[in-house]
Order: sequence, then structure tokens, then C-alpha cells
Amino acid sequence: MSKREALICGSFAYDTIMVFPGRFQEHILPDALHTLNVAFMVPGLRREFGGCAGNIAWNLQRLLPDCARPMGTVGTDFAPYADWLRQQGIRQEWIREVADHYTAQAFITTDRDNNQITAFHPGAMDQAQRNRIRDLDTRNIALAILAPDGREGMLQHARECQETGIPFLFDPGQGLPMYSGAELRHFIEQAHWMVVNDYEWQIFQSRSGFTLADCSTRLEALIVTRGSKGSYIHRHGKCQEIAAVVSEQVVDPTGCGDAYRAGLLYGLLLGLDWQTTGRVASLLAAIKTGSAGTQNHHFTAQQFHQRFAREFGCRLDAPQAQAARAAG
Repeated sequence: MSKREALICGSFAYDTIMVFPGRFQEHILPDALHTLNVAFMVPGLRREFGGCAGNIAWNLQRLLPDCARPMGTVGTDFAPYADWLRQQGIRQEWIREVADHYTAQAFITTDRDNNQITAFHPGAMDQAQRNRIRDLDTRNIALAILAPDGREGMLQHARECQETGIPFLFDPGQGLPMYSGAELRHFIEQAHWMVVNDYEWQIFQSRSGFTLADCSTRLEALIVTRGSKGSYIHRHGKCQEIAAVVSEQVVDPTGCGDAYRAGLLYGLLLGLDWQTTGRVASLLAAIKTGSAGTQNHHFTAQQFHQRFAREFGCRLDAPQAQAARAAG
């Protein structure tokens, strides 16, 4: 078998998602931020399976069954999530339970403009370094993604990917403030690709001191997502703009970024060109917005291919994709 699996390093979490029917901006006074004390009445509440590794693996499994290999640390309360992954056919050999810890917990409040306020308890995620890539059988691993995880775990896994020759997509996400400028620069020296949203990109530049030109000379691609404005893919001094796909209905933006990242992995695994890869990622993110929660948007690979053709006027089944699947 040729290498066609993706190692997905990152968090598993329970997401408690609350919906605030108003607007945050109407309840937060800019001149009183130093004494901020607000409460939001949230009539809508649900608990979902989430975490970056779980969400990315779930999306990739829809398009490329058995190609997602998630790795993360979880707590003793993980049993319901484990049952869910088993039902989805997602492998769990590299998910480690840590005694006396909870699985990571995210508490997310979304307002009517889809702005979000999140509180996060890392729990077992902070023990991510207990998983060692060099101890795994990675013969079928073509590439990896380092999604938000425990600080020490991400640093260790970047080193181990480099040592074992596994190219990886660096996805610092909301974990950016955990790292010094020197550490962020070192991540870029080790990574093959990086993906951030436009806000994270501003933070990354400020903390690392690296400019777009600096990243372009060190990375094979820098992907900057821009929500409903689409995304930019920077490669070798050139920028390719990927239009956002208009969602049939916007229900919940939570997890859209992870769906987009699964699309990137899909394209990289199949050797697709960057325009096609960006379009796959954009479509996955749009499909996600149509469902509440991060792992409730069900579709088949055939349905995805059909919508891709409708959205972009061309077939996703490119010759390189066919060849890659035949080789696998």
C-alpha cells in the first residue's frame, strides 16, 4: 500500500455550545472593558463532540475512509466519545486516556452575528506529550497536521515529525499566544505548510516578527482563511484567492475551520492542485455551517462530488485524484 494516511495531532473535547439571540456588542461597553462583568441569557444549549483532532478526522473520514489517524490525549470521561468514533469507523489506536483528568472541555457562546466567546479547560490535552510519534508505526503516514493541542505536545510533535521525515501542516489556531516568537519561527522552519485565519495571521506576524515574504521562502504554502470572504493561498511569492462557497443555510459556524483543514488534507493526500484543494476545503466549511455542532453534517463522497461540480462547474474527479485512489 502506498502512503495515504494522515496523522492528525490535536485535541479531543466536549463542546458545550450556547446560543445568545442578541449581539455581544450591544452588551459590552468599549470604555468599560477594564471592569468587564457581563452575563448572557442563552436559551439554546447543547453538548457536542468536538476538539480539533476529532473534528478534522470526522470530516476527512467522510471523503477518504480509513485515511484519518487521529492522535490525542483524553480523560476518563471519554467513553461516549469513543463509542461515537467507533460508530463512524474512525480508528482510535493512537488516542491515549490519561487517568485523573477530564477530556478537554470547550464552552462556546455564539451571538446572532456568529461572533463567539469561548472558555476552554484543557484537561488531558495538556498531557499531549505522552503520545510520541516516534513510537508509532507510521509507515503508511503520508503527512500530518499539528492542530491546537497541549503546548509541550505540539513542540514535541513538530520535532518528531521532522526527525521521522513526516511533512506537516502547522495549525496553531487559538494556541498562538502560548508560544514565544522564537518558538513560532522554529515551527515555520520545521513545517511544510501553515494554515491560520486572518486574525491569527496578524497575531502570528506580531509575535514571530516573520512577514509574508519570510514565510513564503520557508513554507511550501501559507493558507489564510477569511471566513465568508474566502481564503488566500500564498506560494512562492504568488497569491491565489479561493472564493468562499455560499452555504445553503447558516446554522452554526463552530467547527468550520476544522472542516476546511480536513479539505486541505484531502487535497494534499491526493496530490491535487492548490486551486482544487482550496475549493474542496471551502466547500467542506460551507457544508459544516448548515448543521449545529461540529460533527453532525452528514453527506456521502458522491454527494460531495456532485455539489462540487455544481458549485465550481468542473469535476473533482481529476486524473491525479483517480490515480492516487487507484494506488491506495
